[in-house]
Amino acid sequence: MERIHLHDKTFRICIPHSDIQKSIEVLAAKMNKDFEGKEKPLFVSVLNGSFMFTSDLLKNLTFQCELSFIKVSSYAGTSSTGEIKEIMGLTSEVKGRSVIIVEDIVDTGATIVELHKMLMDKGAGEVNVCTLLLKPEAYKKDVKIKYVAMEIPNDFIVGYGLDYDELGRQYKDIYVLDTSGE
Repeated sequence: MERIHLHDKTFRICIPHSDIQKSIEVLAAKMNKDFEGKEKPLFVSVLNGSFMFTSDLLKNLTFQCELSFIKVSSYAGTSSTGEIKEIMGLTSEVKGRSVIIVEDIVDTGATIVELHKMLMDKGAGEVNVCTLLLKPEAYKKDVKIKYVAMEIPNDFIVGYGLDYDELGRQYKDIYVLDTSGE
């Protein structure tokens, strides 16, 4: 089984790239149906983690849309701090628009709740959430996650844009923390 080493931890492969791509295609098909013939939405990709997912998702969409980026942080090491810091602000007008937050992973939901509130406060017509990965065991917030590519257990993962202290984003597969001690 393929393993990678980042900082002081070892990770083993848990979701191969082909499975990620299939789940994105299924998700994009649902979104294509939902947005067919509607006003073009604004996708707000949350950096740094969602860059790979956003790229692959948009390649599978057939409707017109716009893309913007925002950078926030709630992580330190392997755990969420629960405190959201805006590092790079939103660069597009959202007033009256349909906005889709694009996240790599939703676990505690602190980032999603804060971003949803911020976008609604800026006058967005509606705000939906799209994520590659959802940890249903960890997510207990009221903001609905409308578009989910995959649900996963509440494990620490890296790869495909996700990192451990800024390492591991470049891998095309997703890896889980290896606790086997091997």
